[in-house]
Amino acid sequence: MLIDAKQQYDSQGFCVMPQRLSDAMLAQVRESISEISGMTRPEVVYEKDGKTVRALHGCHRFDDVCADLVRLPLFVELAESILGEEVYVYQFKVNIKNAVDGERWPWHQDYAFWSIEDGMPADRAMNIAINLDDVYDWNGPLQVLAGTHLLGLIPSPDHGATSGGDWRDHVSADLTYTVGDQEVEELGKRHELHRLTGPAGTISAFHPNIVHSSARNTSSDRRTILYITYNAVSNSPRHAHRPHFLVDPITTAVRKLDQPLALTPA
Repeated sequence: MLIDAKQQYDSQGFCVMPQRLSDAMLAQVRESISEISGMTRPEVVYEKDGKTVRALHGCHRFDDVCADLVRLPLFVELAESILGEEVYVYQFKVNIKNAVDGERWPWHQDYAFWSIEDGMPADRAMNIAINLDDVYDWNGPLQVLAGTHLLGLIPSPDHGATSGGDWRDHVSADLTYTVGDQEVEELGKRHELHRLTGPAGTISAFHPNIVHSSARNTSSDRRTILYITYNAVSNSPRHAHRPHFLVDPITTAVRKLDQPLALTPA
């Protein structure tokens, strides 16, 4: 199972797992995310209107359910299999696209942020994505260009920017480091577009250098995806200056949780 997932990940830059979160675990996570969304704290990021929640960050640092989630054996074992060593949680975030007014995420590569802003030495990290709502073509799914992870960082004028700006620009609809529309159009001629859709509980993983985005949610349904980024322990950032809820300073290897009822066949 992990071998098949790793082979697809290595060749395509992403994979979709044959398991999903159990209904019980999914309900716990959704309840926690709902409660956190109503809190006033710096980890809660809003859309341009200043009142609609856009994202949550670092929830595993203060919420027990999220802390357990990052320790699920499937996640840790997949990360260790792909990265070849013990891993720790580098980032934890929940991206929320509310019905009708959920803004887009432009085309980008995650490693551009981690390399430039945090000094991550290499792209030896990986993202796990968990659909907390049903995700389909019309409510802003994550979309990736398969195989673009093999290109490394795609040159962009933005990459010459000096790090240390406002971290909010790294999580807003106007991202600091993006891949331009013309470049994406050219990439699209050589790399197949995949939309990572699926019912709530669907689990996928993707490479930090894969070119990806998500469109605006124009549907009547909310679209929420939770992301856990695992980093190889030997690959910790060299000059991370962003808030701890964006870049976890604790680089101790994750210890797996005994939670056999957390998953079910997809």
